[in-house]
Amino acid sequence: MDRRKYLKTLAVGTLSTGVLIESCSPAEKETKQPEDMSKLEGGPARLPEEIAHFKKISAEKFFDDHEMKTITILVDIIIPRDDTSGSATDAKVPEFIEFIVKDMPHHQLPMRGGLKWLDLQCLKRFEKPFTDCSNAQQMEMVDEIAWPEKARPEMQQGVAFFNLLRDLTATGFFTSEIGVKDLGYAGNRPNQWDGVPQDVLDQYQVKYDSRTLEISVKYDS
Repeated sequence: MDRRKYLKTLAVGTLSTGVLIESCSPAEKETKQPEDMSKLEGGPARLPEEIAHFKKISAEKFFDDHEMKTITILVDIIIPRDDTSGSATDAKVPEFIEFIVKDMPHHQLPMRGGLKWLDLQCLKRFEKPFTDCSNAQQMEMVDEIAWPEKARPEMQQGVAFFNLLRDLTATGFFTSEIGVKDLGYAGNRPNQWDGVPQDVLDQYQVKYDSRTLEISVKYDS
């Protein structure tokens, strides 16, 4: 999938010595050009079985249109658009969740069951499914299941569903380009070391010589 790599990809550069020797055998008259991995489905650095798996689940559809509409509303309630960044749907979280439940089938029953449960609760309370409720009614329903410690016992199935949905939403959002920018993650960068603190130097009665100060410790910021 686009937002994460399988651990198996770590094995791409660990081919056995025998395979490497055979591939470099003098009997091999023609040099085969390596396949351009960037053109393979599912992203670069994928093993053949990963590519086949990606193709298979990408061609499938799990959630129906009504379920996807419900998920879209819910994830934007969880992570709405603000002055800092876009919403969960801007980060394509609904598509991420659709992929995840196919890639990890154990999520399918809890997700589909939770969506059905939510609609049944709204039908009982408002006489319409969640997607047709007003914003105020939707928030009223979400407030019933978004706070586990405050939820009533009869809401526990909804609480479990919303906990899972919230986890998937956060994972999808904060592993997207929008989410990484929202976190302000800048990656590894060099820092400036100003040496051992002066109070520690004084404690051990040591000090830097002038050459160390000039070359190793003090430098222009």
